[in-house]
Amino acid sequence: MAKKIKTAISPTRDEDYPKWYQQIIKAADLAENSPVRGCMVIKPWGYAIWENIVKVLDEKFKSIGVKNAYFPLFIPLSFLAKEARHVEGFAKECAVVSHHRLEQNAANELVPAGKLTEPLIIRPTSETIIMDSFKKWITSYRDLPLLINQWSNVVRWEMRTRMFLRTSEFLWQEGHTAHASRDEAVNFTSLILNIYQDLAENYMAIPVIKGSKTLAERFPGADETLTIEAMMQDHKALQSGTSHFLGQNFAKAAEINFQNAKEKEEFVWTTSWGASTRLVGGLIMTHSDDNGLILPPKIASSHVVLLPIIRKEVDRGPVMEFCEALAKELRNKVYHQQKIGVEIDNRDIGGARSWEWIKKGIPLRVEIGPRDIAADSVFLGRRDKDSRDKITLKRETFIEELTSILDEIQENLFNRALSYQKEHSQNIDDKSQFYEFFTPKAKTKPEIHGGFAFAHWCQNPDCESRIKDDLNVTIRCIPFSSEPEDGNCIYCGKDSKKRVLFAKAY
Repeated sequence: MAKKIKTAISPTRDEDYPKWYQQIIKAADLAENSPVRGCMVIKPWGYAIWENIVKVLDEKFKSIGVKNAYFPLFIPLSFLAKEARHVEGFAKECAVVSHHRLEQNAANELVPAGKLTEPLIIRPTSETIIMDSFKKWITSYRDLPLLINQWSNVVRWEMRTRMFLRTSEFLWQEGHTAHASRDEAVNFTSLILNIYQDLAENYMAIPVIKGSKTLAERFPGADETLTIEAMMQDHKALQSGTSHFLGQNFAKAAEINFQNAKEKEEFVWTTSWGASTRLVGGLIMTHSDDNGLILPPKIASSHVVLLPIIRKEVDRGPVMEFCEALAKELRNKVYHQQKIGVEIDNRDIGGARSWEWIKKGIPLRVEIGPRDIAADSVFLGRRDKDSRDKITLKRETFIEELTSILDEIQENLFNRALSYQKEHSQNIDDKSQFYEFFTPKAKTKPEIHGGFAFAHWCQNPDCESRIKDDLNVTIRCIPFSSEPEDGNCIYCGKDSKKRVLFAKAY
């Protein structure tokens, strides 16, 4: 019997996926639970990932004319009630403020006092309050298009939480736009989705499937929702970015009209779109292994860690001098419009030091000792390869080839994730095979099942609902890549013209 390889993370991914996920976060020092149930403290190494996501998206939004603004955290209850489908979709997740101060009672206990005449909702999303501002800002077609984004936090009172993936408070961006025509708004909705795809695939190395949501999965109050769906290593789908065409629904509710070029009054057409810190959870679940986090270089908290090897005090000066000089050179290099991030870790904690950086997922580990200095070289380990697989490079060669090595790691991670997605995706036409595909492979591993199933659907919401009830499987999207094809609904057998993507999801 082969000896089991010892890993840094326990339990392993195959033994207990949810616990493995939590252990990755802990080992990489990304975040921790806060004293408030369902909320988290994002630590510096984890927050740096989010900052890099923000930088990428913010630059891309601004390049298409979007301006940043900020709107209140509190939303009057009456605002939410204006759009019936919207309030229905968020009512169970709303946190409500009903009082505006605290007072001490007879038992010297602090109790709420000063009841508000109208309760305030802590924003679960900001459509209604932003539409109120749009109503004031828009009077003529000359004011359009109005393209606004805000970086903020939101609160959705979740019953079951998991760090980054589903927390009661999370960070995100939410974009809101108003347009003079339906076509312009529809096109802008698609443009934003392409930006999310670019972020996921070209920066986070996460392959995604683009498509539109069914009515049952659509954003409350939207005419259409576009999405990107990614496969995690437990074969579940993660909705990784959505862009919503809201039609004139919110404009009518908020009475946002404008005078067109023919001097006639009409309602604007609006969109909204968002991505959140759940992307960090998606990155963890796409790339990590049983030794910890793996960070794609383009979005990594830092790129290189220098590990001075000092066994004798007499070597400390020369080794640290070499490391500091190398770090300075590396930090002057640019990798995809960002400065190379370099850490120097000279802690005297033996082999645990290297393992800490492996668990944190930094792309490159560079060991430097007296022998390396004598040879003017470095000893290099890559996080996309086995931890024991290291090479020696001349110092100048390493500096010259650094960005190419990082690009190679980036490409390897994407290709690895794409191969995994394809390996666990199937076209399925038989109902019994479909049900078997989504049946857990073992009772002890209820989260591990088939993966992505591309199957026909007759567009009857009842069939969609019954599959969800039976298997906890939803239609993640109607893929844009799905070509017209004659077939039969996977549930009822009626005629269908297109395959849709079924999966279990977060």
